[in-house]
Amino acid sequence: MENKDNFFEKIRPQTLSEFIGQERIINNLKIFIESAKKREKTLDHILISGPPGIGKTTLAKIVSNEMKVNFIATNAPALEKTGDLAAILTSLEPNSILFIDEIHRLRPVLEEILYSAMEDFTIDIIIGQGAGAKTVKLNLNQFTLIGATTRPGMLTPPLLTRFGIDIRVDFYTNEEIEKIIIEKSKILNIKINKESVKEIAKRSRGTPRIVIRLLKRIWDFAVVSGKNSIDLDITNKAFEHLGIDHEGLTIEDRRLLELILKNYAGGPVGLQTLAISMGESEDTIEDIYEPFLIRKGFIKKTNKGRVLTEKGYNILGYKGEGLFERQ
Repeated sequence: MENKDNFFEKIRPQTLSEFIGQERIINNLKIFIESAKKREKTLDHILISGPPGIGKTTLAKIVSNEMKVNFIATNAPALEKTGDLAAILTSLEPNSILFIDEIHRLRPVLEEILYSAMEDFTIDIIIGQGAGAKTVKLNLNQFTLIGATTRPGMLTPPLLTRFGIDIRVDFYTNEEIEKIIIEKSKILNIKINKESVKEIAKRSRGTPRIVIRLLKRIWDFAVVSGKNSIDLDITNKAFEHLGIDHEGLTIEDRRLLELILKNYAGGPVGLQTLAISMGESEDTIEDIYEPFLIRKGFIKKTNKGRVLTEKGYNILGYKGEGLFERQ
């Protein structure tokens, strides 16, 4: 059985030319990379921000492939002690790319180590304890730090200013998602008709990671139904069983909207209260549910909390903002 990592590596684009969507970002990256190559310099540090599942890690790996350098990946929560980060930094080969996911969750004491590492390619190591302790400056090989975050606003100004390249990846258009579905279907040897492509794209939340998951699950339904291709009938059947409606809302999305409507009279309701009511963490509400619901116009953030919009009332079957007035 093909393991999960091999599966995603198989369908993950390896070069900028293979990457679908985000055209402006891709064109800019081509210029930055080509310039670094011609100058024979290390690429500037890069910050990639955007919602989950839209290709931040993929872009980081592509940059590594295009620069033909080593790629070392970690995530901020896994770095607990200064020694953890120092060990990685001192082991980097020249021009390597260090990728730190969820960089907004990096501990302040570790962030301070990055300041000199990113700017001067040095770090200070404290040897010994107490009065006999002394600080030793270590030189590092030049490297490129690529940080990925869903919340760029949580990064401190000193860290933000050390990134020479700031990339903000947005949700994909339906047209871009359709191209991704067609391309990945070919790679996975899945036959799919045009109507199904459009329907899957419409419900994919503009997110490539979700597209791949939906494509695999709908293919499961097709195989079990004895079909050798994905058509619109099997697509709609799969979505019905998966609990994903025509707007791309999941059962959990609707539950969140209904909580705001019925438990809190449409809002405003605070994030912490909403998270407790959902039985989810605040991070999950902010990173997984809210970006799509806000983008679709079903909820909005206010100073007092989350509020259901008129469109949010309508999707739940209520007129305007009349709490219990069914359409």
